[in-house]
Amino acid sequence: MKPETEFTKKHLLVGLAGQQNAGKSTIFNMLTGASQHIANYPGVTVDKKSGAYSHEGVRVETIDLPGTYSLTSFSLEERVARDFLLVEKPDVIVNVVDASSLKRSLYFTFQIMEMGFPIVIALNMMDVAKRNGTTINVSALEHALGVDIIPTVARRGKGKSELRDTILKTASREKQNSLKITYEDLETDLEKIEEKINSSNLAQTHPVRWLTIKLLEGDSEAVRLVEENMGPDSEVLQMVSQIKEDFEKDHYMGIADYMVGCRDRLASSIIESCVTETKDGKDSITEMIDKVVLNRFVAPVFLIGTVFVIYQLSIVKGYELTQYWWPFLAKFRALVAGVLPDAGMLHDPYIRSMGLWMVDSANALLNYIPIFLILFSLIAILEDSGYMARIAFILDKLFHSFGLHGQSTLPYILGGVFAGGCAVPGVMATKGIPDEQSRMATILTVPYMNCLAKIPFYTLLVNVFFVPYKSWAMLFLSTVTIFVALLVARLLTATVLKSMETAPFVMELPKYHPPTLFGVGQRAFERTWQYIKKVGTIVVAVSVCVFTLLQFPGLSKEQSAQFQAQMDQAVAKFYKKIEQNKYAPRFQDEKNLVALINVYNEYRLDRLNVKGADASKALNARYQSKYPDLYPFLRSKEKDAKAINKALRRLVSERKSLRRQIKEEQIVNSFLGMVGRSFEPVTKWAGFDWKINVAILSSFAARESSVATIGVLYQEGADENKSLEERMGEEAGQTGFTPLHALAIMVFFALYPPCLATTIMIKVQTGSYKWMMFSIFFPTALGFVIASLIYTGGSTAGLSGIQMMGVFYVAVVLLAVATGLFKSWKRKPAPLPDLRQIEAEERP
Repeated sequence: MKPETEFTKKHLLVGLAGQQNAGKSTIFNMLTGASQHIANYPGVTVDKKSGAYSHEGVRVETIDLPGTYSLTSFSLEERVARDFLLVEKPDVIVNVVDASSLKRSLYFTFQIMEMGFPIVIALNMMDVAKRNGTTINVSALEHALGVDIIPTVARRGKGKSELRDTILKTASREKQNSLKITYEDLETDLEKIEEKINSSNLAQTHPVRWLTIKLLEGDSEAVRLVEENMGPDSEVLQMVSQIKEDFEKDHYMGIADYMVGCRDRLASSIIESCVTETKDGKDSITEMIDKVVLNRFVAPVFLIGTVFVIYQLSIVKGYELTQYWWPFLAKFRALVAGVLPDAGMLHDPYIRSMGLWMVDSANALLNYIPIFLILFSLIAILEDSGYMARIAFILDKLFHSFGLHGQSTLPYILGGVFAGGCAVPGVMATKGIPDEQSRMATILTVPYMNCLAKIPFYTLLVNVFFVPYKSWAMLFLSTVTIFVALLVARLLTATVLKSMETAPFVMELPKYHPPTLFGVGQRAFERTWQYIKKVGTIVVAVSVCVFTLLQFPGLSKEQSAQFQAQMDQAVAKFYKKIEQNKYAPRFQDEKNLVALINVYNEYRLDRLNVKGADASKALNARYQSKYPDLYPFLRSKEKDAKAINKALRRLVSERKSLRRQIKEEQIVNSFLGMVGRSFEPVTKWAGFDWKINVAILSSFAARESSVATIGVLYQEGADENKSLEERMGEEAGQTGFTPLHALAIMVFFALYPPCLATTIMIKVQTGSYKWMMFSIFFPTALGFVIASLIYTGGSTAGLSGIQMMGVFYVAVVLLAVATGLFKSWKRKPAPLPDLRQIEAEERP
């Protein structure tokens, strides 16, 4: 152990360890405050939450370890927590214990003690224990365990200074006197193995008694360590094998089960001597609430209601807040536009076009910040209150039939179970799934949910091709993706994910707690900031590549000359209109004319964003002050100025039309446009023309791009006053584009690979480019096959779009039901667990 003299470095490393739902993160927030940092542990996707604080001149770095029920090598979280303890060797371990469930928490405490680290126990949730009629003799508990114990109520900040003091005291103590857990009939054998390990290099790097216990428990990671350091045929492993064999013959039970029994008897004796229960026979608040929310009939209704409230507050109300948030983003765009070179008459400087493209790409994501803040706040409330664990429990049976996990619920909700979510936070939320196979299946199927960015594209096609059946079409799109996601999850877990490790659905239903404003707000801001950092910056960088693919190789010399001639003709008409005007000489220099056009467009745009007479007057005053020479041509009753304004409006309109045509030609002749046309011979089987191909390709950067691209592609020769739906409808009538085409496109779009931001997040969560590429190519192939079957099959059978929609929907639902029933039939029946008392199981 570390002597007091080591404090000259004025730095401590402290690890916070404990079981899930013990209030560990709240203790972490209480100790570190706002000084926190979130990263990933090397090579894995589990969050590494670190923070620091200073106390009595000592800087204390604190690591919030993943919540686990044991320190075996069973799950990813357990391995991460254990590896941190073994490799980093913290000065002190703060074991956060739930005072209201003390016996269960002691199992984990015993395992930390066996590792030999200096320990401080934070006996958290003392208020909950008191409310439940539980009285704990802290002094007696300290004596029994041989460690310092600090009672805390972390969500109220109680016990903060005492805990900080005790951490320093424990770190400076030369000798620790913590309880030694004895294993009765195994002690002689344990000593023999310890003696052998003490003579090896492992004794210098690992706690010997802990390693011995893990070897007898059959821990795979402990066995691997001995094999690497002492050889696969070492005497230690032979001794362990012989001891286990002899013990099972003599005791008719496995060593691991025997050790669990020893810990259980020790925990029971400690509880008996230190804890007094004064419960009056009434159900606790948790039990009373669970009688309702976990009732066989009420639970689904309450769950649906909860999901509805989340959608209503975050998606609906949050989207309404974006109208107040967007003006700030628009001002930021205007600020950037003011710094960039001015727009040209016909072509803008490349740096301006690219710069505004980058800003627009970022703004498309940043616009959803109000939604995410509300969404993450509501999720934090569900987590802190204890209901999130119950959602996972309620849906686990359904999800398990398709190879998913009860905790896949949250990612699906965030991704947009019905409509209006976002796959990025959905993929991020898969970190909490302990089953690696189910976690991967969830990551790869969350993008099938209907994110908010898909809705405009659906709305566009529904309003053009399914006007009499709008409600049915939107119901179809909102629900068919859920069934497809379940089927794909079942397919993946039975094939490419089959070899991945799985874990049983073992979880604790925590007691209900009122969330704290600080805790909810802090997590909401943390998660939103993670979204901005990990997604926004990367999307902006990659958007440059997409911009380049849409701009180059650009127009031919002949096309450029043709557009320039049309622009020159429009400018000549303008000059002819004002040749008798007293202000005409001022605009003979084209630079002055371009400056007037830019100010005019800027003024018109700002006019659209102001409301009320006072705001309009303020805007006019600002422009009059900023552009005193040009303002009279924006708003003036003077005859010659009005004549300039009238001619200017016509010139601006012609310029806008030419620039729109140039944009369309650039897309048609761009690398993406060429790819779209080259795919047309293949995509015709799904009913896609080159314009749809280009729209789909451009939407890879962001789903919103699909409608914007279609808006450009369907503008040539059209009345700019008509809506996009009207323009598409007119062209559809001329080209024979039918509702069957639209259905195939919508289904493909629903199954199409996730957007750029989501694929990047898949790479972050899986740590693998292989799975990122799989998430792109597999949905593409699946979506195209299904779209081709819909279009070609419907055409062959002579079905209309709405008829084929019904046929496809019934087929998918029946297949999902059959798959679920078949999976459930194959599973061995198990007794129905008590919904209110799900205790963590000790795993060998």
